Amino acid sequence: MSTPSPAGFPSRIVCLTEETTEALYLLGEDWRIVGISGFTVRPPRARKEKPRVSAFTSAKIDRILALQPDLVLGFSDLQADIAAELVRRGIEVHVFNQRSVADILRMLHTLGGMVGREARTAALVRDLEDGLDAVRRASAQLPRRPRVYFEEWDEPQISAIRWVSELIGVAGGDDVFPELAVEPLGRGRIIADPMEVVRRAPDIVFGSWCGKKFSPRAVATRPGWQDVPAVRDGELHEVKSSIILQPGPAALTDGVRELHRVIARWATRRS
Repeated sequence: MSTPSPAGFPSRIVCLTEETTEALYLLGEDWRIVGISGFTVRPPRARKEKPRVSAFTSAKIDRILALQPDLVLGFSDLQADIAAELVRRGIEVHVFNQRSVADILRMLHTLGGMVGREARTAALVRDLEDGLDAVRRASAQLPRRPRVYFEEWDEPQISAIRWVSELIGVAGGDDVFPELAVEPLGRGRIIADPMEVVRRAPDIVFGSWCGKKFSPRAVATRPGWQDVPAVRDGELHEVKSSIILQPGPAALTDGVRELHRVIARWATRRS
């Protein structure tokens, strides 16, 4: 038997990024969503059921207003201009800014409270934490931990944001740029000297170029990179941005499991 919907909570929500859309579907609150980002791919049915009203740094303001939302959900400074314009138009907006695994879990608790589903959200968070613990236990059994370089963009080269760096650790690897991972903005994670990657000698390179197709060949042919262990051994792997660069349930499930799959195979081959 379904639980009656709490009264007095937002019932017409626009989600400007994928992670809040996915979370509301997981909570069984997808009926509240009246608009989504055009980049949304999780869950697949969201694209069939909900109108697309935004990209990432731009949005169709008039179309959002026509949907008469009582809440718009955004993410990060990159959507600050969209949020400001909607606020000026009298729309209630909440912009999350989660940058770590702990932040993602806290965001889910906050979102669940916004729609009056605290108990369901607590159960979802427990499931996500249990899944992460299972990956940690499996990683602890690996005979070796690889050095990992995660590239979020290629020109300029941008290394892993904090939640990705943390998930690399959960999956059994060590991020070669941990000092950059704490930088919240992409410009703070630009690798000024590409040869610094060479000097840090990653065993595995993961690429997730924000929706652009990752090219192992382009990485392998960079000047001076031929002696990088990952290049020499063919350990250049794409992780789809939809499962790792969205700071929500996808990264904590499919994303970390994909990182672990590659890392475990690398470690097993060298045991």
